[in-house]
Amino acid sequence: MNKMRLIQVVVLLCLPVIAVAQHPVYVSGAMSNVMQKGQLYGTISLDTIQQPNLYGLGPVEYLAGEITIADGKAYTSRVVSPIAMEVEETYNLKAPFFVYSRVDDWKEYTLPDSVTDIETLERHLYNISRNAKRPFAFKLEGVVQSAKIHIVDLPPGTKVNKPADAQKGKTYYPVKNMHADIIGFFSTEHQTLFTHHDRYIHIHLLSKDRKTMGHIDDLLLNNGLKLYLPF
Repeated sequence: MNKMRLIQVVVLLCLPVIAVAQHPVYVSGAMSNVMQKGQLYGTISLDTIQQPNLYGLGPVEYLAGEITIADGKAYTSRVVSPIAMEVEETYNLKAPFFVYSRVDDWKEYTLPDSVTDIETLERHLYNISRNAKRPFAFKLEGVVQSAKIHIVDLPPGTKVNKPADAQKGKTYYPVKNMHADIIGFFSTEHQTLFTHHDRYIHIHLLSKDRKTMGHIDDLLLNNGLKLYLPF
């Protein structure tokens, strides 16, 4: 072995080992591009990422509905009326921004009683993930005491130049004592990409009967919900 080859081997042996994330999180597009630049067209076709144990969320292109992927199944919700929605299972969807991850082996935890709303949930996830790989997907299962969810429903042809323009197309629905899954993603580095500028989490509610689904704006949790994390 020549001297140069020996030096290369020694350098390689001394390099730190970089751990690969077991459950990488992928992001397509950016929330800020939708809200501030009016880029409403799809940046990702969901049928290109279909796979078992996939989780993801985002809006339908042109802000015409919500998308949640749970347990490898994709659901879209669309506004029927101010008091009714339609939820369909389909991967035939495009999204202007979308976050997703495959998680094959969730770890189950009991959510502390002190976690009752979005703020305390976000704080809890921040504290327990200090030594974990971020960003990450998470989910909650149990009976939600109450929530306010929305579905985006922008009129066709609407131009979006600022966040207020995108807000015009939201329809809100109340939720009471509903057995549901909450699918979410946490990150301290992706504000305005897949979380709002003042949040570290983006969360959707999906009822157990798969007839109700939307983006969560307000949340009140019962005690005893199960929290599932990939670590």
